[in-house]
Amino acid sequence: MALDFPHLDLSADEVLTTTRSVRKRLDLEREVPLGVITDALEVALQAPSGSNAQGWHWIVLTDPEPKRIVAQYYRTSYSAYAEAGAAARAAKPPKDLETAEKVASSATYLAEIMERVPALVIGAIHVPGGELPSGNQAGLWGSLLPAAWSLALALRERGLGSAWTSLHLEYEREVAEALGIPASVRQGVLMPVAYTKGTEFKPAKRAPLETVLHVNRW
Repeated sequence: MALDFPHLDLSADEVLTTTRSVRKRLDLEREVPLGVITDALEVALQAPSGSNAQGWHWIVLTDPEPKRIVAQYYRTSYSAYAEAGAAARAAKPPKDLETAEKVASSATYLAEIMERVPALVIGAIHVPGGELPSGNQAGLWGSLLPAAWSLALALRERGLGSAWTSLHLEYEREVAEALGIPASVRQGVLMPVAYTKGTEFKPAKRAPLETVLHVNRW
């Protein structure tokens, strides 16, 4: 594994608690070498996968045209999503309306600048026949998403940020056709990747553990 790229020298706990969804602090002007992404992917590939099948695939987009195509589909999907979200907040304001509005503003910003992000990474997985299983799909996505999160963590350690997105999946087939992704490979996550403006991030506010913890039974 190449280690030529700078690291932030964070502890494991610091990486785990300060890896945030980064949108407005993505540096759109700083080039991201492909090597730093592949370096982080080498770490991500240590994640578990069912039966150790390692059926994942990673599509890294750095050229303007494929990024523009994906961004266009993302924006179209986001527009409907944002409209529904705004209506829901108006009908029933959340307890923390200020935070909800900040998140919405941040998400809107990302949709607007998606193609300007230096790299877009799509995590996908091989599915024999291309048809998703009926019923619970945890076994399938459990063989991809841990590696995608490991990628986010590895990027954080290297001074880069990302955001976990999936809205483009409303147009998965169209994106697959545009990028030449085989029908037997299904997409699971889209991660915009860039260096961050500053590297200091704090743990997010979360509900107390006791409100979601169940020991031995519900």
